[in-house]
Amino acid sequence: MVIFIVRKIPPVTFSSYFMTDASIMEGYLAVCLCVTALIAAPHTTSAKELSITTIKEDPYTMSRGSELEGYCIDLISKLSQKLGFTYKVHLVKDQRYGARDASGSWSGMIGEVMRGEADLAVAPLTVTATREQVVDMTTPFMQTGLSFLLRKDMAHEELNLGFLSPFSMEMWIGVLVAFLLTGICVFLVARISPREWEPESEGQSFTLVHSFWYITGALTLQGAGPHPKSVSGRLVSAVWWVFAVLLLVFYFANFSHMQHADNKHVSIKNFEDLSHQDVIKYGTVEGGSSMSFFKNSNNPVFRRIYQHMERGNTFVATIEEGITRAQEGNFAFIGEAVSLDLAAGRYCTLTRSEELVAMRAYAIAAPVDSPLVKNLTVAILQLSEGGELTYLRDKWWPNNCREGQDAHSANALGLQNLLGLFLLLGLGLALGLLIALLELLYKARSLAKDGKKSCCSALSTELAQRFRGGAESAAQEIADKSKA
Repeated sequence: MVIFIVRKIPPVTFSSYFMTDASIMEGYLAVCLCVTALIAAPHTTSAKELSITTIKEDPYTMSRGSELEGYCIDLISKLSQKLGFTYKVHLVKDQRYGARDASGSWSGMIGEVMRGEADLAVAPLTVTATREQVVDMTTPFMQTGLSFLLRKDMAHEELNLGFLSPFSMEMWIGVLVAFLLTGICVFLVARISPREWEPESEGQSFTLVHSFWYITGALTLQGAGPHPKSVSGRLVSAVWWVFAVLLLVFYFANFSHMQHADNKHVSIKNFEDLSHQDVIKYGTVEGGSSMSFFKNSNNPVFRRIYQHMERGNTFVATIEEGITRAQEGNFAFIGEAVSLDLAAGRYCTLTRSEELVAMRAYAIAAPVDSPLVKNLTVAILQLSEGGELTYLRDKWWPNNCREGQDAHSANALGLQNLLGLFLLLGLGLALGLLIALLELLYKARSLAKDGKKSCCSALSTELAQRFRGGAESAAQEIADKSKA
């Protein structure tokens, strides 16, 4: 309160008084300056320190050592900067948002505000008609709705190409690369090894086409002749057969497992799908606004959902418990979309339904007829218009999952699952090529001894015969025979 002290002016003309008593003019100027300062000064909510209650919920309010952090903590800080108040934050004693019990008393943050234990409640507090009757709520600082969270493999329908689902995309690419490398390796071994390739019987050796046909027959467990005769060729062939057999074992085992798992659940996309099945259990936080919505709804789908939850007693105590049960599988957690989006962004096996019902909003609660509400409402609108609320949402709702991640990524086998099998194949192919080169080197050494020429010359001649196949190689062969 400001008290103005004005000195009484004697009944004289203003001009004469102005000329005779300068001190009175100074008083007038002081009064004008005080009024101007009061008009120009920003209007603050209150001079006392505000007591603010909140609830620990990720990412709105979280503990960092002895301090608190999160979306709501940042929101309080920005509001205090705009309105110029000081505050002290404490966690609600009973860890509840606020609901009326049978005796008419209120629990949680709403109860603390009503009893005067807190001036404000800043939390993901849903605006409801029942709460508006006992406290005043500001304009919402966040809009949301009800949805449900469940595992991705229960939320999407099977693709028509379901036979590809046992392996991930990276795994199929790895199999294709292994197939191409093995075919080329069989061809090279057949050409390099002296026992596999002879000039006079080149038509019966492993061509590139026959090499790929041979490993295709092995992949289908049928086989295709002729079979390799050399040690190196048989080694490559044996390693590929082992690879093919184990690959088929893993494929059919995982395919059978996925087919068996698919028979245990149905595809669920919305609340109607959820209410028309009894395979997957579902629930929400007991005593929360989400439970009240389903309990009081006249929609037959929502009434059926509530009756199912009540009959099976599938309510959970906290949001964290609901998210954990959804991760374990065979459970859909119903909650507010903003909280579910955070869980889906952190845990890539989970997904949130696209359907939103019962649109609602989060707001700050204050005692009835509190002068703080108007100023807080204006400040929240200013933060929204300035993009500050969007910035806080992006800051505390990160998405760690890859976009477009496959719904069956948790079940499909990837390269990391069968890495040892690919390493075995690679080792066998490399060893087969090495043995083939040693066989050719041994032959070249024998030819060099018989023809009295260098080993390198004999080796280059042999390689030219196998891979060039031109007139130069033929001429060289004829010259070698005439010398012999």
